[in-house]
Amino acid sequence: MEPTVANNQNNPFKTTVIILAAVAVVLTAALLWIWIDRSALIDDLTIEKDQLTQQMVDLQSDYALLSSDNDSLNVQLERERLKVDELIDRVKKTEATNRAKIRQYEQELGTLRSIMKHYIVQIDSLNTLNTALRKDAAAARKEAQKAKQDFEKLSKTTDEYAKQIEKGSVVKGRGVRMVAINASNKETDRSSRVEKFRTCVHLVENSIATRGLRNVYIRVKGPDGILMTGDQQQIFEMNGEQMIYSASREVDYQGAEVEVCIYFQSVTGYVKGVYTVDVYTKEGKLGSADLLLR
Repeated sequence: MEPTVANNQNNPFKTTVIILAAVAVVLTAALLWIWIDRSALIDDLTIEKDQLTQQMVDLQSDYALLSSDNDSLNVQLERERLKVDELIDRVKKTEATNRAKIRQYEQELGTLRSIMKHYIVQIDSLNTLNTALRKDAAAARKEAQKAKQDFEKLSKTTDEYAKQIEKGSVVKGRGVRMVAINASNKETDRSSRVEKFRTCVHLVENSIATRGLRNVYIRVKGPDGILMTGDQQQIFEMNGEQMIYSASREVDYQGAEVEVCIYFQSVTGYVKGVYTVDVYTKEGKLGSADLLLR
């Protein structure tokens, strides 16, 4: 009977050992599950942090691509780029298990994205405006160039018209005739009887010529080709050239045809031969005529 009592006394201890062993197994299994679950959670959080970091890097690249011709806008863009750089640095220094901070950074990332979209719209608007302004400027330059060409063409045409008008306004002469007059004021062709020469010219009608007083000049040359003058040499200017003349007369020209006669008396007398007279105004030559004296 004694061995039976001993077995009964050992059974509670064995049962306790078995129970403790079972609890240890359960605890070990629980701890193992908790460790595995925590490791998986940490891995997930690490992946989430890496994805968040990559999104920030992508946003950083997107900001780097933004540019504008507007200096003020460029300053604002640079400020936002620095915010992204700072946020990336903060994320890298934060543990993946700090979920509160990670969520805060996600919100800040969303804000920076929204701001970037606003800048993109603003830059697109400015680019569209600049494109339109460039087109307008190009059109304005083209129009200005055309206006300049038209003005130059008009100026050239105007200058040509002015020259034509100036040329057309010059009074011309016709019917130049020189005769010799004797002491009785009659025409003669004998050199021994000549008292003076009379040269007549018709100033033709010209409606656009300047009205008023103007001088008509004659230059008489003897048979030897030498210019004949009075006691003193008299000079007039024609087209910037100074010329000596034999005699002149002032006439009131009003646009209608008018005859002008000018007398010249030589101080050296007259010889046989052909005499020539050239008639001028300051605007140009009116004509010439010859006279033969016997």
